[in-house]
Amino acid sequence: MFLSTYENKLDKKGRVSVPASFRSYLSNTGYNGIVCFPSFNNQSIEAWPQDRIEKISNSIDSLNPFDEKKDYFATSILSESVNLQFDSEGRILITQKLLNHANIKNSMVFVGQGKTFQIWEPKNFEKFRVSARKKSNANRANLKWEQKFNN
Repeated sequence: MFLSTYENKLDKKGRVSVPASFRSYLSNTGYNGIVCFPSFNNQSIEAWPQDRIEKISNSIDSLNPFDEKKDYFATSILSESVNLQFDSEGRILITQKLLNHANIKNSMVFVGQGKTFQIWEPKNFEKFRVSARKKSNANRANLKWEQKFNN
């Protein structure tokens, strides 16, 4: 899983090192990179393993081929997605379009989300983190444990 939060800076060539624990998880899935696209909900970048993007693609494909929603999702997710391969030192080159979407200039925060992660501009993430903490606290009764975890 992708857990924790890490801050890294772009190097002079515009590359950034993906946290080692994130790369390790991805290499266990047999993929030497990530798929990134602009977040729907936030001024951040979504970063998904190949298998997750395939699941969303299959979900889009299951829609009626003549339904407008199919085109909306395919255009908003798949056409905006970029495969970013790790170099020999575990770095990726994030496109300028993605950096602009997230308002990232030189430093970024990698934010574990379990099966995916996000990439944020540090100050924007801190504002979101504070807000998310308050909203999580207010809505904590909505988070239900499955029966098998009640021990």
